[in-house]
Order: sequence, then C-alpha cells, then structure tokens
Amino acid sequence: MRISIAWLYAITKYGYPPNFEKTLKALEDMAKLGFKYVELEGVKYQNLLETYENRRRILEHVESLGLKVINFCPVLPDIVSLDSSLREKAIDFFRKGAELSNYFGADMVQVDSFTPPIKFVGEVPYKEAISYGVQFRVEVDPSFNWNRFWNTLVQTMKTLARIAASYGLKLVLEPRVGETISNTDAMLRLMDAANEENFGAVLDTGHLHAQKEILPLSVEKLGSKVFYVHVSDNDSRDNRHLTLGEGTIDWVGVFKALKKHHYDGYVAIDIGGSGFTGDLDEAVVRSKNFLEKLFKELAIPY
Repeated sequence: MRISIAWLYAITKYGYPPNFEKTLKALEDMAKLGFKYVELEGVKYQNLLETYENRRRILEHVESLGLKVINFCPVLPDIVSLDSSLREKAIDFFRKGAELSNYFGADMVQVDSFTPPIKFVGEVPYKEAISYGVQFRVEVDPSFNWNRFWNTLVQTMKTLARIAASYGLKLVLEPRVGETISNTDAMLRLMDAANEENFGAVLDTGHLHAQKEILPLSVEKLGSKVFYVHVSDNDSRDNRHLTLGEGTIDWVGVFKALKKHHYDGYVAIDIGGSGFTGDLDEAVVRSKNFLEKLFKELAIPY
C-alpha cells in the first residue's frame, strides 16, 4: 500500500476551492510533510477551467517537488441533473477532468453522486467541502420519479466510466453522507447496474463509519472493487474527518480485510473540514505515523 494525502488538506488550509496560487502552496505544504502521492480537484466550472488552463505550470510544480498526482476529482454537481442540457455540459467538463488526470499522470478520476433533484429546506449537503453534525430537511416534488432519476444516474456513470477508460483511467466514486450513494450497498447496486469494469469504489472510512457501516464488512462486500481508500476517524455520530486513532473505527479490522483482498493501492489521509480544530499539519503527520505503525504490525508492505 502507498500512503497519500487527500485534497481535503488543501481545502481546510486554503478555502473551498483554493485558487491557483494557493493550490501551488498546498502542494508545497504536502511535500514538506513528507508526502509523495497527492490528489488534485477542480471544483465546478470556473475552478476546473482555471486548473485546466494552468495545467502545465501545476505539473511542473508537482514534478519540481518530487510529487506524483494519483487522483483528480472534477466536482460537477450537474453531472446528476435531470436537465439534459446541464448534464451534458457537466459531462463535457468531466471529459476535461479525465484529460487532466491523464495529463498529470494519475490512474484514477473521481466522481461523486451528489444529491437528487429534491429541495433542501435550510442546510444543503456539501455547500462547503465537508460540514459536520448537520441535519437536513427536504421537500420532494410530487413530480419527482426515483426510477427515472436512477436510470439516468446509471447511464451517466456508464458514460463517465467509458470516458475514463478512453484515457486509460479507472473511475472511482466516493459514497458520502447525504448524497445519492451514501453507503456500501448503494455503491454495489450502482456498480452492478453500470457494469463497467473500470468503475469502482472509494472506501471512505469517515463517511461510511458515520453511516453506521461495519467497515470490515464493507471491504468484504466490495472486495476487488475497492479501487482507492480515504482514511479519517470519527465516533460514528457524524461524518467528522478526524485524526486517525481519535474515533472508534476498527482500523485493525479494516486493514486486515483489505490485506485479505490483496488491496495494494493508495491510502489517502483525508482529515480536516470546516469543523476541524487544532494543528492540521501535526494531525496529518500523526495520522501518517499511525498508518505506518499499523502496517508494520499487520505485516502490510507500504
């Protein structure tokens, strides 16, 4: 396994999303903390275009720091819209995201499932990158049809997986609290329905633990379809992304299960968010040390 750092670190330090200059600074910070493998994101159209237009400078900066980009995530909520014109625009921008992932030398492009077209009364999921302890109230339009939405989602994921494949990439989807795909079984159902070989899951321990999942069982269910791992801790009451060891996640069980299924990919430290307090750099280093110690105890090569 290879330890990497997720883009939540950059968001927590420099805002959502960090602009171009702050993106370069975040990459410098990651390198100073001893990481080699990193993520990048492009959030909605303007930020994604800024990243695209500055792709050469970003890659040169990454290479000068001795880093390697392993995943790029174009964050495009319209990707799940039932409005075909909005959805097609988002798919076109996803194609730019896949091109960027390939350009940066990554082997994955990430997508989220966002929320169905229902009306949120008050708080909206992921208005910021991650908010903790938020309660949601919704109103479902009488004309909303779940089956129509689901079928559109399946076809869209098939399209995205094929775009990713055309660039030699895996497509990874992260189940997130409050979104259409929020748990292991929903992820399995979507992967089965899309039926694309390069389409797999991000095992996100923070989100899944907050969904009351038994995480080693999640690994058993997903098996070889775990394409990527995000690690953060919490007490399962909400989706905090805390320093490893500060919550109640069964880390030994999770990594024994991953070892059983011969997972040897990236494990991204994904701590931070709008409710995070304390020294983020110190927390990231502690989490890295926690993983290294655990891997040694379980005889997991890293």
